[in-house]
Amino acid sequence: MTTAYLAAEGFEPQLEEELSRADVAVRIRHGRLLVSDTPGVPAAWAANIWHDCLEQPVASIGEAAKSLRAVQRNWAMYAPVHHRRASLIQERLPHVSAKPIVFPAAAPAAPLGSWTLLAPDRLLAAAQCSAPFPNGEVVFVEDKEGPPSRAYLKLWEALARLARWPQPGERCVDLGASPGGWTYVLAKLGGRVVAVDKAPLDPKVAAMPGVEWRGESAFALEPSSIGPVDWLFSDVICYPARLLRLVERWRDSRLAKNFVCTIKFQGGTDHDAAAAFAAIDGARVMHLHHNKHELTFVLTDGDAGTR
Repeated sequence: MTTAYLAAEGFEPQLEEELSRADVAVRIRHGRLLVSDTPGVPAAWAANIWHDCLEQPVASIGEAAKSLRAVQRNWAMYAPVHHRRASLIQERLPHVSAKPIVFPAAAPAAPLGSWTLLAPDRLLAAAQCSAPFPNGEVVFVEDKEGPPSRAYLKLWEALARLARWPQPGERCVDLGASPGGWTYVLAKLGGRVVAVDKAPLDPKVAAMPGVEWRGESAFALEPSSIGPVDWLFSDVICYPARLLRLVERWRDSRLAKNFVCTIKFQGGTDHDAAAAFAAIDGARVMHLHHNKHELTFVLTDGDAGTR
């Protein structure tokens, strides 16, 4: 069984370290694509995971396209080399829409396979992939007027991948909120937001309906002082182990139903901390296209309060 892991751009070393820790032997390094002859394992630093890959010789461009069409309709090309030949193959496949997403909207649900040319005459393809976007790259119609920072894009992406977001009237807490990029998104969705940060919010965000600012430390804040919330969000800058303790405190309180938190790495990548987040029952840890040297932790549907 062959599995291929496409590293998030610029984070190939992190993916290699993660796979090594999972005892995954890499047979081929093809650009950002790491190919292994073992069953797939969770890999947070992979922008996309190709499951049950098919590797076969192809004598011509037409044969390659015919082989892919025989499996399914929708395919995304990854071509770090042999780009011209790969493009000619892709031109013979059905067109896959790459229109920017207008948020709020869920990620596409249609199956999207991935393929590449390991050599001019050798095809590697997988009909089943972990990412719903071509090569894990999502593009939005951006809001260039409202948010005070570009951090809103990773929250949009996390919620689009979850296919869930706060509904009007739902109560949210945004830890480390200043200047207010995430609070802006939540308020625009109609959420009632408690924004927690010692630094003030951007005045435009602070004036939005449903926004309450608390000039406190996210780490000194007692969950009981906030009360029950539908969503807990955190984009706070801190060491991952400290964020884990914060998340565990909120889980122990049983006051938050859903979590979306950014795990930010200071210097080196703390794989142990990332693994600890991933080990929480029901959790997902992933590198979003709009993440930097950070991962996103999500926990939904009430699993946050269980042990």
